[in-house]
Amino acid sequence: VQLLESGGGVVQAGGSLGLSCLVSGLALSSVDVFWGRQEPGKEREVVATLRRGSSAMYADSVKGRFTISRDSAKNTINLQMNSLKPEDTAIYYCDVRNLGASYWGQGTQVTVSS
Repeated sequence: VQLLESGGGVVQAGGSLGLSCLVSGLALSSVDVFWGRQEPGKEREVVATLRRGSSAMYADSVKGRFTISRDSAKNTINLQMNSLKPEDTAIYYCDVRNLGASYWGQGTQVTVSS
């Protein structure tokens, strides 16, 4: 299983970015998918969750601003980020979990300038 994130970059506060994660080796329609982020010196945190047959869930810090989705035809996981804040600056990772195993991508840097 391989995951490859893209779409990170530098954006001003209040702006938007869309992240995408291309997954190979696993059909997304049958697994739970997540987006997480990690700031330097801090633990990785999950900010968006999309389980099979359930509505999306979000961390309080991003609720109302971020939207997670999956495209089963393209086998991608997407994260639309709006109204970005400097505190959203982090490396963002996509994650898929299947049969007790968790798979992470290499991450993509998002930097929000004030």
